[in-house]
Amino acid sequence: MGQHGSVFRFGLLRFPTRRLRLALAAPLLLSPLALLGPSALAQNAGQLAVKPATNDDVFLYRGMGSSYVCNARAAGVEFPKAVGIAAATYVQILNGRHGGQVASAGNKKLTNEQLFAGAEFQIITGALQFCPKEVPADVKAKVEEALKKQQGAK
Repeated sequence: MGQHGSVFRFGLLRFPTRRLRLALAAPLLLSPLALLGPSALAQNAGQLAVKPATNDDVFLYRGMGSSYVCNARAAGVEFPKAVGIAAATYVQILNGRHGGQVASAGNKKLTNEQLFAGAEFQIITGALQFCPKEVPADVKAKVEEALKKQQGAK
């Protein structure tokens, strides 16, 4: 037995099942929400929905979308599919967090078509910057042509 008189038998110790652990952990995860109260949550949601995306926000979302495209392409995902998923996520963030408003576009809510067009263009130009080898040549040519037209219009 030994000097301390105790023997541990690990076979007798039972760790709770995954479901039980999740059920026990859920109240701990949700408790901070209970402290806020419904009015605080509604107020915060309202503030987030009406605050247009700043240039810093747009730059962050562009970088995240471009990074996704670069990683997806490196993993073998087709370019149109990678850009589509990244752009859809970008638009969801703009709609959910900023009510579809972008500060550079003024106070009006942009349509989903406008948001998608802007998101795709920004994500592709970011991918050209971060991982140019992952962008198809025909897409590079179209983007370069669009950028030349933009510069010529100014």
